[in-house]
Amino acid sequence: MSPFTPRRQGAGRTLGRSTALSGAVGLVLLGTTAPAASADEPEQVVNGSFSNGTTGWEGYPAFAVQDGAGCLTVPAGTGAYSAAIRQPLKNLVKGATYAFTFTAWASVDGGSADTVAPYPRVVIQGGADVNYAAAFPSTKVNPTGAHKQYTYSFTENADLGATPALEFSQDISNDKAYTFCIDDVSVKGGAEVPVYTPDTGPRVRVNQVGYLPAGPKGATLVTTSTDPLPWQLENAGGTVVASGVSTPKGVDPTAGLNVHTIDFTSYTTPGTGYTLVADGQTSYPFAISGSAYDQLREDSKTVFYTQRSGTPILDSVAPGYGRAAGHVGVAPNTGDTAVPCQSLSDDSQKILVKQGDAPWTCDYTSDVTGGWYDAGDQGKYVVNGGIAVGQLLQEFERTKDAPSTDAGALGDSTLRVPERGNAVPDILDEAKWELDFFLKMQVKPGHPLAGMVFHKVADANWTGLPLDPAHDPQQRVLYRPSTAATLNVAATAAQGARLFAPYDAAYAQKLLQAAKTAYAAAKANPALYAPAPDASLDPNPGSGPYDDSNVTDEFYWAASELYLTTGDSSFRSDVLASPWNSAATSTVFTHDGFDWGHVAALARLDLATVPNALPGRAAIRQSVIDAADQYLADQAAQPFGQAYAPAGGNYAWGSNSSILNNMQVIGTAYDLTDAAKYRDGVERSMDYLLGRNALNQSYITGYGTKYSHNQHSRIYSHELDPSLPNPPSGTIAGGPNSTTLSTGDPVAAATFTKGCITQFCYLDDIGAWSLNELTINWNAPLSWVSSFLADQDNGADLQTTPLQAGITLGSRNTTGPTSATLVVSNPASPKKPGAHVSSVTFALPTAFTVSSKQKGVTVSQDGAFVTVTLPAYSGTVYGGKQVSVSLVLTPVLDGQLARTLPEQFWIDGVPAANG
Repeated sequence: MSPFTPRRQGAGRTLGRSTALSGAVGLVLLGTTAPAASADEPEQVVNGSFSNGTTGWEGYPAFAVQDGAGCLTVPAGTGAYSAAIRQPLKNLVKGATYAFTFTAWASVDGGSADTVAPYPRVVIQGGADVNYAAAFPSTKVNPTGAHKQYTYSFTENADLGATPALEFSQDISNDKAYTFCIDDVSVKGGAEVPVYTPDTGPRVRVNQVGYLPAGPKGATLVTTSTDPLPWQLENAGGTVVASGVSTPKGVDPTAGLNVHTIDFTSYTTPGTGYTLVADGQTSYPFAISGSAYDQLREDSKTVFYTQRSGTPILDSVAPGYGRAAGHVGVAPNTGDTAVPCQSLSDDSQKILVKQGDAPWTCDYTSDVTGGWYDAGDQGKYVVNGGIAVGQLLQEFERTKDAPSTDAGALGDSTLRVPERGNAVPDILDEAKWELDFFLKMQVKPGHPLAGMVFHKVADANWTGLPLDPAHDPQQRVLYRPSTAATLNVAATAAQGARLFAPYDAAYAQKLLQAAKTAYAAAKANPALYAPAPDASLDPNPGSGPYDDSNVTDEFYWAASELYLTTGDSSFRSDVLASPWNSAATSTVFTHDGFDWGHVAALARLDLATVPNALPGRAAIRQSVIDAADQYLADQAAQPFGQAYAPAGGNYAWGSNSSILNNMQVIGTAYDLTDAAKYRDGVERSMDYLLGRNALNQSYITGYGTKYSHNQHSRIYSHELDPSLPNPPSGTIAGGPNSTTLSTGDPVAAATFTKGCITQFCYLDDIGAWSLNELTINWNAPLSWVSSFLADQDNGADLQTTPLQAGITLGSRNTTGPTSATLVVSNPASPKKPGAHVSSVTFALPTAFTVSSKQKGVTVSQDGAFVTVTLPAYSGTVYGGKQVSVSLVLTPVLDGQLARTLPEQFWIDGVPAANG
């Protein structure tokens, strides 16, 4: 992603390997006497005058516009190809002749040297897929001193492959720092850059993976017709099994297309290879299956493992993704084992001063190994990791509270993680990898700002693509603690404490203490903000800023999680006093969806679903339902089915994650109400992500006929180097971004020369970092949603028992074992036949050991999940009657966790109401 955009900056610079391959070129004329190109010849370079900032260009390690030129500042000791300015050139025509001109100049620091050694190289070449074949061979230039104009001509006779680019790069390591600038860059000739027209395949757009048999089944037809059109559903053998007529919807403003919708919900027969035929077009194939989302539940979590830092990625666990441990201090890594704070001489200090703060550093180093690499870059950001780990924990916690959940699907030995078989649910093992990193990021006692949390750890300068984490040569840097990062740790550590308590009490205790310490530190430092970026002051930050100057929502989230975990009255008071607790539903749950900088929704979702006694909780639960209703209303107006209608139709950076976060809200409303409209809304919105969209593109790697697979990443750079993998199956791409042309994204700038309509503002190109990055906080809601959908089985309405179950406490002990009674009641009329009960299952919100001394009763417990088996003689519950079982609840962390009781029960495996 662009290092110069305020909202989401996570990645950067593609690095090709310059090689002198003049033999691959046909006629090449080099010199200063080539004829000037005529004014009417096509220009292939975007923003060659740098009048539009760095738009269209990439550069590293420190690239910025200075005095109207693109300038690269290269520190002494920079390695070969570790400094470059480049731009994709994807429209060169084989056999065409081009005029290539630019102005360049350079100076060694201090301006006294006569030469810059080594001289920079300039080349126009393809990538690793064509062994870096060159159209214009690698040529040294000596730009030292005054501005020099360079003029060349060349004939393009090479096969440049998928990623050709113009590149000015460092030749060999330099012993002195220097600045290199270019301006008025032009490559003229060949064909006009065509207006980009994507290949969208058949005009019938479907969910390319499949539909649940009893669920909604919708498709969208792109057509010029304004009248209804006939459609047929064909099975794999070509037999028509259903038919109907489409519903015209007019022009969708987010796509600029005239569309119809097709509804074939009534057809429920499972099978594979179905296609829809309409208006002379046949859709991509799809399945109708109750297991359509089962594999995605697992695959959507794989990228968290392959993004792990500080540990080898095992090919035996994730085949095809094995690599050495990154950032463990083994050369060329400087490593995360002993990371210093940002230097007082670093440009990052200037933006601290700009926002009114004093320069900041520290006099110690910290071991901050572990955690997840955030995205396409290899920075580790607490606020982005916070929402990601928070949503994974919510996904697991949902197995305790949601009637439709399949708790075993997220248990031990269900995911591709090396911790399989340790008696801890695998999803908690994955979350622990990030939580452990958070604990390391907390400032230790005895240092200034003790208890606060460093905002991020990242490279001092941007690096290029591809780059294995173990080969990253950049110095790693810790950035000043922030209130936002500290509150993210307070929230997620508190959340983790209650979820880990049944499996690892000592670790739960450690998390809880860290959460309380962080919350107290944040209250003592409530306005320590990460600064907003400023390219004029810090042109090469090396990482995204994740600036956030309103942390009231983070305080609300942290207080809520601490209250849910401990039941402490001080945290309850903070929750109730927060303006977010009484804020309007539309303020907490906006049309745009929540994200890392707007986390009040996370608090509301947990307060609504995790058992607690907060005053006004009913209103909080209703706010989630009201928000879901608004998202369903938004969805109803979208002919492609997405639950997303941002203001002005402007899709955000990472719009697919916004859609997924809205889907989580809708799914939670289903968990609260059992109303089918919410379940169906999640299913319909998933259709959009899996291909029912303007581009006919599944945005999830490995899923569908045409799916995203070239996401912007230093690790998964297959598009640049075929020996490297694409992202793992189940990885979601950022998706359409209405702001792409204002980000400086070079691929977007070169492609969308005439602009783009919202849904068409997307490219599956590794260089398109504003459109096609992957991030942990985008895959986290995909993980939640895929689990929700996999839980729906065939998509039919939830079957429940008429019986009710509940637990009452026989004593209100604040510490020690507590007597309790499990009651199963039958609210039916006494005239109705009795119902037999064999067992009752429930999940404890925090952590107790459950036992019973009642004759004939057996209790089995697996972590938080408890099954009570009733004696045969008392297993029938007649109308108007009840049966009771005496229990003893012994707290795991005596007196530290809330003594809340479960609100969801399963009687003989069937969901039962709490009563």
